[in-house]
Amino acid sequence: MLKTISIIDAKNHVDEEVKIGVWLTNKRSSGKIAFLQLRDGTAFFQGVVVKNNVSEEVFTLAKEVKQEESLYVTGTIHEDQRSPFGYEIELSGIEKVGESENYPISPKKHGVDFLMDHRHLWLRSKRQFAVMKIRNEVIRATYEFFNKEGFIKIDAPILTGSAPEGTTELFHTKYFDKDAYLSQSGQLYEEAGAMAYGKVFSFGPTFRAEKSKTRRHLIEFWMIEPEMAFMHQEESLEVQEKYIAFLVQSVIDNCTYELGILERDINVLKRYTELPFPRISYDEAVEMLQKSGEFPDVEWGEDFGSPEETYLAEHFSKPVFVINYPKAIKPFYMKPHPTREDVVICADLLAPEGYGEIIGGSERATDPEFLEAQIEKAGLNKDDYQWYLDLRRYGSVPHSGFGLGLERAITWITGEEHIREAIPFPRLLNRIYP
Repeated sequence: MLKTISIIDAKNHVDEEVKIGVWLTNKRSSGKIAFLQLRDGTAFFQGVVVKNNVSEEVFTLAKEVKQEESLYVTGTIHEDQRSPFGYEIELSGIEKVGESENYPISPKKHGVDFLMDHRHLWLRSKRQFAVMKIRNEVIRATYEFFNKEGFIKIDAPILTGSAPEGTTELFHTKYFDKDAYLSQSGQLYEEAGAMAYGKVFSFGPTFRAEKSKTRRHLIEFWMIEPEMAFMHQEESLEVQEKYIAFLVQSVIDNCTYELGILERDINVLKRYTELPFPRISYDEAVEMLQKSGEFPDVEWGEDFGSPEETYLAEHFSKPVFVINYPKAIKPFYMKPHPTREDVVICADLLAPEGYGEIIGGSERATDPEFLEAQIEKAGLNKDDYQWYLDLRRYGSVPHSGFGLGLERAITWITGEEHIREAIPFPRLLNRIYP
């Protein structure tokens, strides 16, 4: 009986006859030889059917099989140095499992809108396979990193009664007879966890009710949010850069095949593992922009948009921290600067190559009276935040945290041009899935 294997394991079965369950992605023929491009969810490789070595029935099926039909194929694995994968299978048998008529995503090039309308099928394509495998590796590496660093995972609620980032970007719903919102962030709950367990993180869905068609914004995305007790901002920045370098190195080590599919330059990625990352102040960033001559309208006190972030990041060969932004443009919970009234202790990590902010973080305010005043100033109901103020009333300590948006980080690591192209999953598009 033939052994059934996955394509990714072909290297372990050279010159052996095996059986694999596959789908056909494309095909071509040259006289008495048919070349079938096959996938099974673990990798892509080529099946070769030589007319003189198989039955007439098998060769006819090889010529007639349609795109995305599912098959059981049998044959012998050979090394193939011409192939990026390195192996192919010389087929001796083909068994059709499932039909596929008029598959809509043909091998020709399609526009993004068309592909997004068929994203349930687009996931099968080679580039999306590579992106999603890298996404899976980043998720795996995230858990490994925080486990090694002594963090405990605490899941924050998805339905919340309060807003950590302000009320303008909230999805409103009803929790029976009470107002509730889809979570903008798990941060406030993670702060409670940090006061109990020292170092915690959450990893879950986040929602922003902000219509956008830019390459960098999503309605729903996944956020990694660590919170750390007895930690000041500079110590937090060291954790952040270690985390980013660990993610990138894990992708380099474990996703060489997928990076090759995406034609992502590994030498460029290696630069992002070199620590420490540079740090500049918001003041210095504004000065750089003003002196460039490209941003004559930039003034101190404004947040940076995509062009400004791109300009700043391109001055460095790796991600750069911009620290201590104006208090007026940041959320209520950030710790005020000890010597300046106009800025808070925070940082954004800007990625090179035009991808902008991938991490936002800060040291958290610890004075309950200051926080209560900030909550009122933000137009929030302070009664909803009494539990949050309790964290400062009962044994408060210096603590810091940050958030990384998974999808934007994946887009940067993979080098894709648009976040929609990087993650073609239903939850990630600013339209309702039918």
